[in-house]
Amino acid sequence: MLEQDTQEQGQFLPAVSRFVGDDTPTLVDGEGAVAEDAQGNEYIDLFAHHATLSVGYSHPEVVDAVTKQVGSLNFSAYDFPTEPSRELSRRLAEFTPGDLERSYFVNSGSESVEVALSLARKATGNHEFLSLSEAFHGRTFGARSLVGWKGYREDFGPFLPSVTHVPAYNCDKFPGGDPETGEEYADMLEYVIEYHTSDVAALIAEPMLGTAGTIPAPEGYFKRVQEICDEHDILLILDEVYTGFGRTGERFGLEHYDVDPDIITTAKALGGGVPIGATVAKPEVADAFESMDYFSTFGGNPLAAAAALASLEVIESQGLVKASRRKGDYFIERLEELEAEHDVIDEVRGKGLFIGMDLVDPETGEPLSKEAGVDLRQEGLDRGIILPAAQGWNGNTVRINPPLVISEEQIDESVEAIDDCLRTL
Repeated sequence: MLEQDTQEQGQFLPAVSRFVGDDTPTLVDGEGAVAEDAQGNEYIDLFAHHATLSVGYSHPEVVDAVTKQVGSLNFSAYDFPTEPSRELSRRLAEFTPGDLERSYFVNSGSESVEVALSLARKATGNHEFLSLSEAFHGRTFGARSLVGWKGYREDFGPFLPSVTHVPAYNCDKFPGGDPETGEEYADMLEYVIEYHTSDVAALIAEPMLGTAGTIPAPEGYFKRVQEICDEHDILLILDEVYTGFGRTGERFGLEHYDVDPDIITTAKALGGGVPIGATVAKPEVADAFESMDYFSTFGGNPLAAAAALASLEVIESQGLVKASRRKGDYFIERLEELEAEHDVIDEVRGKGLFIGMDLVDPETGEPLSKEAGVDLRQEGLDRGIILPAAQGWNGNTVRINPPLVISEEQIDESVEAIDDCLRTL
């Protein structure tokens, strides 16, 4: 099977990338936090496929919901309402914090960002956007225009001409000295608005930088950002595609901070493994949209909506939000034990099961090379774990985002395997 995959690699676009290149095992089965390949090898998954499988592989309730739905109504475009899409709108209004009550369903996180941009322009009559340096919001054209890392922008411009990047809360190159508090980091936004922009529709930000390297915001940052946005009549969009639905130990990442956004974008864990995204807005913002201001043929289709309803039910009924907080604390504690033993570990950080571990060359202190990180991925596979190393903009972050159903025993097994991998490295 693996040999056949290697031979057929030429049938894919070159953009298709494999976890460890042509030697990446073919996954054929999965249950809970464990995946199985074509040779019968099992792996504890610390990746959850970009944090999508929060309820685990093929959760029985999600499988049952999709099976029942495909047997009754397998598809309906947005032109006709369905019971699953109506019920999902109602459930999301209950599940999301504050006055976020109106949902528009799409197919992915990138598309949910596109909807948010369109809605913000329509609601405000303004056309400019602010985004954070180091941010990631997707790879569609509008979403990629917001990305704050040149590695994902080279060869794809020119981008939207109305996006200005604000130094993020992880930036250590501020003129005049480094900020010491979250509020001081946020004050850079005030400067950018005063001197660099006009007609701003919205600021979009991740409550915790994900693709950049799993970096939570400092306390006070978003409270001050909210104040500045309110002062200038700028909408606040929070990108919860990665951090939503229990990943950080709260329902949404924003709940770690004193912040009340106008719009949030979601996807990944929402569908329990089935493609779906949702842009959720306050009513006074959502009311700006008129019929056909946006349209997605497969958006809100009954199969995806049924899967999302089942996924939300599992998250609620199994207490996965609290479990994420508890297991995340335990996982971080175990990784900090490794940090005391391995000079290659520079920092362990995170909230819930949204964990980042930076690796450095012990002799130079420089970020460990991405090539070494890919080798670490292979070492992990050899020891029965899917270890998402070689991540972050520096290529030296291990981004640990397992299914929320992972057990403490599986965490212990994973830490032992990581320990062994690092000793080999």
